[in-house]
Amino acid sequence: MLYRRLGKTGLQLSALSFGAWVTFGKQVGRTQARELLALAHDRGVNFFDNAEVYNKGVAEQVMGDVLADLRFPRDSYCVSSKVFFGSAEHPLPTQRGLSRKHVMEACGQALQRLRVDYLDLYFCHRADPDTPIEETVAAMDTLIRQGKVLYWGTSEWPAEAIHEAHRIARENHLYAPVVEQPEYNLLHRERVEQEYAPLYAAYGMGTTIWSPLSSGLLSGKYNDGIPADSRLAQPGYEWLREGVLGEGDERLGKVRALQPIAADLGVPLTQLAIAWCLLNPHVSTVMLGASRREQLEQNLDALELLPRLDAAIVERIQGVIGAV
Repeated sequence: MLYRRLGKTGLQLSALSFGAWVTFGKQVGRTQARELLALAHDRGVNFFDNAEVYNKGVAEQVMGDVLADLRFPRDSYCVSSKVFFGSAEHPLPTQRGLSRKHVMEACGQALQRLRVDYLDLYFCHRADPDTPIEETVAAMDTLIRQGKVLYWGTSEWPAEAIHEAHRIARENHLYAPVVEQPEYNLLHRERVEQEYAPLYAAYGMGTTIWSPLSSGLLSGKYNDGIPADSRLAQPGYEWLREGVLGEGDERLGKVRALQPIAADLGVPLTQLAIAWCLLNPHVSTVMLGASRREQLEQNLDALELLPRLDAAIVERIQGVIGAV
């Protein structure tokens, strides 16, 4: 396994990590989760990502039960949660958002579900227009000083809001966010490569990127329709299906054009897509979301491809995906 520092912090995360979004508690039950987490940890993965909203807290319960069952040394892995959307089926105003009340209570609930004493990373899952940023920064600072959280970050925040969080933290001697968790892949690049560019130099922020396969689109499995066992076919994820396939032929055309590059390298397109993300030095870790053992094994093997992505290959890829 390759390890990278989380921005300018001293925390080293595995370059490939494992997340519970969409899968845990739906496609993946406890037995499968145990197999997947055991495999990931055995292969050197030391970061497991989750959120209060993932299957309304069930994903955290499944992960927590499995981590307790596997009895990994607590200092051998990092676990995260995210706060904003809430875990209630129909959350009341006090059960969602980034108010001090919800941030503090949601952290306690995440600790209970994940069965840990502290969260290594705690993310504000979206910016909250109804809560002053200074209130959220202060709440996160409190959690860190209480020992319930080690590092905090943002997820899909506008760059200007992150700048503001840093200004508030600096002026009030509070802990600032050290990481952002954005979507990043061959088909979705602008925010990471352009909007966030000033953040890396100004604050040394790291990124824990999600959806390196664009929710499976970059696996090529949707080129001829939606397989019945895929996440896009799951009830309740119509919004995801629309988001992934909404642009239709243009995105699928790029996927089809990338496949010969992967074929020339003798690897699946999934490995090419994952390894490409790691070419960006500001990517601290690429979060995988596999639901089957063989799928996770294949994705983890993407690290072996990384040294082979020379300038000529990168130029071919760039020719397909174009400029940002």
